[in-house]
Amino acid sequence: MQNNTPILVTGVPGNVGSVGGSVVKLLRERNLPVRALVLRLDKRSQALSEETGAELVVADLTNGADVVRALRGCKRMYFGMSVSPPYLQATAIAAAATKEIADFEILVNISQMTVSQMTLTEMTESPQQQQHWLCEQVLNWSGVPVAHVRPTVFMEHPFFSSMAASSIAKDGTIRLPFGSARTSPISASDVARVVSTILEDPTDHRAKVYELTGPQSEDMNEIAKEYAIALNRPVKYVDTSYDKWLKEKLLLLNLPQYVYHHVSIMAKLIAENRYDRLTSDVQKLTGKPSMSIREYVIAHPEVFSTAAVTSQITDEH
Repeated sequence: MQNNTPILVTGVPGNVGSVGGSVVKLLRERNLPVRALVLRLDKRSQALSEETGAELVVADLTNGADVVRALRGCKRMYFGMSVSPPYLQATAIAAAATKEIADFEILVNISQMTVSQMTLTEMTESPQQQQHWLCEQVLNWSGVPVAHVRPTVFMEHPFFSSMAASSIAKDGTIRLPFGSARTSPISASDVARVVSTILEDPTDHRAKVYELTGPQSEDMNEIAKEYAIALNRPVKYVDTSYDKWLKEKLLLLNLPQYVYHHVSIMAKLIAENRYDRLTSDVQKLTGKPSMSIREYVIAHPEVFSTAAVTSQITDEH
């Protein structure tokens, strides 16, 4: 890649896990030129630009003229955006815009692991997951060089971050409606490592699909032990009825209705063991295994420090 050919990165600075922001940082650490697409300039995007030296471009992914302008001079692109109703529209616009670029090298599309289990006649109830399936079809039909990255549920998701931290701090429990189902959450930082690796050298990745999971698929009792070790305090999983969890936990997050519905379906699918998946794609692509729950909790004291307060006091005395 020529030094004056920027890589366009969307989903910046990002919400759950901030994959886009992490991709920007990783690419800049490798001295690759980056153009970060942001919906608006704010403190977070400005700080990212100042920290990394990435170029910022303000654009709306649902506006064709904006996307064409943002892509000008780019040969590689990471596409992702927040869970939202116009996701399919934005994907189609990205496909059309990149198709107009001569010698375009690759579009790395972040999808979802659930797509691996879906067909046109076997969809989940989540409109967002349905959109992800359709987005992959659109990108494949477009003929644009594409690699699909399908992570499972993020460790940064409220299931495993804010909800877990809150209930652990309160009474040493994790309360979720997952029953005895197994799941293998992945850190967004591992997803970003995969994406940046593909963008750095797309040679062998075109038309590929990568399914990304954590290093283990475990039930919630086993996952609770991981939190307990990381926080040095007892942590117990308490299985909660789905309806009670919706009312007492999920509703309190005050999510937009579209997002609320998506997250509620995710919880159902986890309980149905649809997230009991395990792959080694992270290690195959990056040479390093994905992060464990224990490592994630230790690495994020800003999320879990309150949950660890009791054990810290005990240790000091």
